[in-house]
Amino acid sequence: MYEKKEKLSIYSILSGIICLALGVGTAVLAVFWSARRPSSWLLIMIALGLIFVSLSICTFIALKAIERKRRVDGPSGPVLGSIMYDMVNTASEPALICDENKRIIWFNHFAQRASGISTSLLGKGLSVIMQNPLPDENDKKSSERQIITELAGQTYLVDVTRIHADKVYSLLMFRNITEQARLEKFVRDEDKVVSYVIVDNLEELVQFEQENYRSASSTIETIMREWASSVNGILKEYEKDKYIFIFRNEDLEKFVEDKFDILDKIRDVRVGGSAIPLTVSIGVAKVSGSLADKEKAAHIALDMALQRGGDQAVVKYDEAIAFFGGKTSTVHKKTKVKARVVGTKLASLMASASNVIIMGHKFPDYDAFGASVGLARFAMFCGVKVNIVTDPKNPNIKKCLKFFDGDEYKGMFVDAARGLDLIKSETLLVITDVNNPAMFESIDIYNNVYNVVIVDHHRKTAESERNLAIEYIDPSSSSSSELVSEMLEQTVPPSTLRRVEANMLLAGISLDTKQFTKGTGAKTYAAAMYLLTSNASYEGIQDLFKTSIVDYRQIAKFGQKVEVYRNSMAIAVNFEVGDSSTDRSLAAKAADGLLGVEGVSASFALMQIEDTIHISARSNGSVNVQLILEKLKGGGRYDSAGAQLKSATIQQALLKLKHAIDSYFDLED
Repeated sequence: MYEKKEKLSIYSILSGIICLALGVGTAVLAVFWSARRPSSWLLIMIALGLIFVSLSICTFIALKAIERKRRVDGPSGPVLGSIMYDMVNTASEPALICDENKRIIWFNHFAQRASGISTSLLGKGLSVIMQNPLPDENDKKSSERQIITELAGQTYLVDVTRIHADKVYSLLMFRNITEQARLEKFVRDEDKVVSYVIVDNLEELVQFEQENYRSASSTIETIMREWASSVNGILKEYEKDKYIFIFRNEDLEKFVEDKFDILDKIRDVRVGGSAIPLTVSIGVAKVSGSLADKEKAAHIALDMALQRGGDQAVVKYDEAIAFFGGKTSTVHKKTKVKARVVGTKLASLMASASNVIIMGHKFPDYDAFGASVGLARFAMFCGVKVNIVTDPKNPNIKKCLKFFDGDEYKGMFVDAARGLDLIKSETLLVITDVNNPAMFESIDIYNNVYNVVIVDHHRKTAESERNLAIEYIDPSSSSSSELVSEMLEQTVPPSTLRRVEANMLLAGISLDTKQFTKGTGAKTYAAAMYLLTSNASYEGIQDLFKTSIVDYRQIAKFGQKVEVYRNSMAIAVNFEVGDSSTDRSLAAKAADGLLGVEGVSASFALMQIEDTIHISARSNGSVNVQLILEKLKGGGRYDSAGAQLKSATIQQALLKLKHAIDSYFDLED
C-alpha cells in the first residue's frame, strides 16, 4: 500500500512540473505575440490553451499506461527475484530447484552435503538423492505440497512449490525432522495392542480322553507363554483356556509379517491318538483410543474369528480388518447351551414385536427356506404375526410352496415389494442362512427395519455395519436348519412343530450335508432325530431332490469342458447362457459331482445367468474354498462356498478365479 502511494505521488509531481512548464511557456508566448500583434492576442491564447489541454491529457494517459505496465512488469519482478534467490541461497537447510524433467538445475551447498554425493548435483536426476515422487504437476488444487524423504540416514520434510514460468519448475525446501520422526516412531511402536486368545476345540477333543486334557492344556499354555515371552508381552489366563494378551504395536507388525505362525504351532498339538489338530482363535485390536476401547475392539475381532470358524487371527484396525489362518475345518460343538440362550432371547424379542418378517438369501435353497419356516413357527408360538419374504418364482421355492396350502399359512409368503409394505416401527426382522448384506433377499427391508436378528452357519466375511439385536453365527453347524431345529427343541414345547415344517427343516439339513454324508456332527443327527419325532420323514422330502430331465442335461454340459488347475483344482464351465428361469443350483450340483473325481481336492463350477456369472465351489476338506471365493466378494463355509460376478464374461470370471486360487496357495506357502 505504501509503495502504491509512493508511485502515485511521483506521477503527480511529474505531471505538475510538466503542466507548470507548459503554463509558463504559454504565458511567455502570449506576452511576446501580444506585443508585436495585439489583434492576434486572443486567438493565440485560445490556440495555446487548446495545445496545453491536449498535452495535459496525453501526459495523463501516458503516465497511467506507464503506471499499469510497471504494476505488472515493473521493478517488483527483479526485486522479488533477488529476494527469493537470497532467501534460498542463504537458507540453513537443503534447497534445490529441478525442471519439469526432474533434473536438478540449482542447489545450495546444504543440499550437496545432505545428499551424501561427492560430485556436483547439477544436471543429475532428482531420483539420485530421493525416491519419493513429487506431487502431480497437473493437480491444480494446490501449488504446494509436502513429502517426507530420507537423505543419508536423515529424515526430511520437503516443501514442494511449483513455479510456473516458461516451464514448470519445482522448488524443494528440506527441513530436518529426524528427531521428531524418531520420537513419533518410538511412540507408535510402544503403543499397546490388546488381544484375546481362546482354545477352540480342546473340550470337544478330550471328551473321550479326559486323562489327556491336562497334558494338552499345559502344552498349549507353554506355547502361548513362549510366544508372549518372545516379545516381552503380558499373557494372563482369565478363564479356562481363555487368555488376554497385551503387547507392543511393533510386535504386531512382526506377527503380521509372520502371518501369525503361532496358529501353526498350536495346530501341531494333538490330544492322545486323535488326528484332529487343536486350534486357537485370536482377536487383535489395533485401534486408536483408550485401553477400554481397544479391549472392546479385541472382543469384536475375537467374535468374528469364531464366527468365521476359528483357527484364525483377526486384526481389527481403525478402518479395516485383516484375516490370517483359517486352514482347518471347524470342529463340531456338542453343547446346546448357546442354542437355548439364543432361543430364549429371540422368543422375548418376538413377543415384544408388532410383527416379524423373515427372509433368507437371494436365490434361496432348501436350507434358507426350511430355516425360515422353522423361525416362522417360532414366531407363531410367541403369538405374533409373521411373514416370510422369498422369491415365489424360484424353482426350488415353487416346489416347497405346494406343501403349504392350509389356512394357517395363507398370506404368510410374500415377495420383497410386499415385505416393504409390512414394515412398522416395532417390526422385528430375522435373517437366516446369510450374513452378507449384499446377498440378502431384500437389502431395502434390511435398511428400513431397526431391530434385526441374524441366524446363520456361514463364516462371517466382514464386520457388521450396524448393531444387531442378535447375531447367532455358528460355522460348526451343518446348516441354518440345524441351528433353528436346536432352538425349537430347546425353547418350544414338544409337538409344536407341524409335520410340513419339520420336513422343510429336514430338507435343509439334507441339502447342506449331501444327504448326511458330509459336514455332519453329533448335533446334526440330534437335530434330525428331533425333526423325526415331529413327524418328519425322509420319504416326504425325496421329491424335492429329484432333478428334471432339462436340468440333468444342463448339469451334463459342465462336464464337456473341465480344466484341472494346479494339479487338484477342477474347474468346469457351462457356456450356455441361462435366463431368469434357470435353476441357479445347477452349478452347485455340478461342483458336487466334480468333487467325486479322483485327485480333485476342490471343484469350481461356473455358469452365466443373464448378466451374472455364478460360481459354486466345493472342497474335500483340505482346501478352504471360502477364503478363495472371499477374494471374489463371495462367501460360504470351509468346504462349500459361492460367489456372483455381475457384468463379467466367463473368460473374465475364469481369470479372476485362477488369480484367487493362486493367491490362496501363495499365502499357504
